[in-house]
Amino acid sequence: MPKSPHSHLDPRQPLVVDTTKLPRQPGATRALKRVIPAPVDLGLELISVPEGSDVELDLTLTSVSEGVYVSGSVRATLTGECGRCLNEINESFDVKIAELFAYEDSTTEETTDEDEVGRMQGDLLDLEPAVRDAVVLTLPTNPLCRPDCPGLCPECGVHFDDLPADHSHEEIDARWAALRNLAEPSKAAPPQDQDSEE
Repeated sequence: MPKSPHSHLDPRQPLVVDTTKLPRQPGATRALKRVIPAPVDLGLELISVPEGSDVELDLTLTSVSEGVYVSGSVRATLTGECGRCLNEINESFDVKIAELFAYEDSTTEETTDEDEVGRMQGDLLDLEPAVRDAVVLTLPTNPLCRPDCPGLCPECGVHFDDLPADHSHEEIDARWAALRNLAEPSKAAPPQDQDSEE
């Protein structure tokens, strides 16, 4: 059964790899080291790799009977904001990648869904989906600037790190607020009386 047609890969794209120099005999390997600009939207809403920033690939391409196995690491810098205190986050990360790219017309290509195994187009393979999955799946949906970040005071919005240990806000039941307002003029009255006596 014919597979659905793919868009043709452009070998000039930074995450498209030409495997022409990798012999198609099981066990043959080739190192791939390159620094590429980060593609758009490489991350989540609160934390991501900035578009165009350096992404370092340190990979090994290995010929296997059904295709090319790509393994190694991806390194880059994340930027975002803390989910508790909104402070800026800047940190480097290193994530592992391991993906099989099946040869066209191989048994693996014919018997697996497209989202299970990568696909070769002739001698070309596209690393972007594998890199994107490896990076995005390791990112926290609620990133923290540090594990014990105390966050912001919900009343005044000041970072708890900048507040004294005994910081608190008086909580007044809304039903009693009017009585508190009635009591305030009487507190101010004695100084006025003293002034009049002078």
